[in-house]
Amino acid sequence: MEYYNYIKSLHLIFVVTWFAGLFYIPRLFIYHIEANDKPSPEKEILTTQLKLMTKRLWFIISWPSAVLCTFFAVWLLVLMPGWLEQSWMHIKLGFVLLLILYHLKCHQIFKQFQRDEVKYTSNFMRIWNEATTIILFAVVFLVVLKSAFNWIYGVVGIIVLGILLMLGIKLYKRIRDKNPNA
Repeated sequence: MEYYNYIKSLHLIFVVTWFAGLFYIPRLFIYHIEANDKPSPEKEILTTQLKLMTKRLWFIISWPSAVLCTFFAVWLLVLMPGWLEQSWMHIKLGFVLLLILYHLKCHQIFKQFQRDEVKYTSNFMRIWNEATTIILFAVVFLVVLKSAFNWIYGVVGIIVLGILLMLGIKLYKRIRDKNPNA
């Protein structure tokens, strides 16, 4: 198992790049929503460029990273099947399932934007973007703390993080409403 650390390293690299794509794609969605409110020809110029940027991000970074991250994760589980008997791994896999569902929903939203269908507000997308932050925090703490993870503190921590993120979004909205160039 001398190659175990190489597989683990590749898994972590693709976790990082997958999350990078998932953090950035809703930001591009926000820009697309806001560009949709601009007058012509600015609207068309911006939406054309944003469609290209989201397409490249989605198919060159996000999807390949998701697939490779999953591939190396499965390979690690094959090498270390005992992990599947541990409760922290069950919870982690639950969060990974949520991340995959989030990714698939982002894909659906991506396709809508490619067809110029704007169904969401920029404020919704800002909130939507924070789901990956919550999943990232949960997974990192689960993996690092494993059985030492105190569930009460963990649940309270995730709730506090969610509240702080929502307060941050509200504060940013107030600042933006006062100064549209912020």
